[in-house]
Amino acid sequence: MLLPAKAEVARHLELYRAWERMMLAAPADRAARGNFEDTGYTLCVLMGKRCAREAVHAAERYLSVGPGARRRNRARVGPADGRRSAKSGRSGRSDGLAASPVA
Repeated sequence: MLLPAKAEVARHLELYRAWERMMLAAPADRAARGNFEDTGYTLCVLMGKRCAREAVHAAERYLSVGPGARRRNRARVGPADGRRSAKSGRSGRSDGLAASPVA
């Protein structure tokens, strides 16, 4: 089986987690929910899974990063600067894609 680049998987996993946090913080925000679902679908495609949860677990295994290791790394590095709020909606990009919550 052909595997995706680890950098790409890591980027999409980070996006998934960021949109997940935004969606949980504002459950009524349709843009945040839509972007969360889109990133989940992308992980499904990358990891060859049918369910976003399975894809997240497969991505973590593939990257050898469990939830505990991710928290330790985040604490060492600190929060990312320049995050957009979920309420800002679309980025105004001409390609129709939403703004990334991760800087």
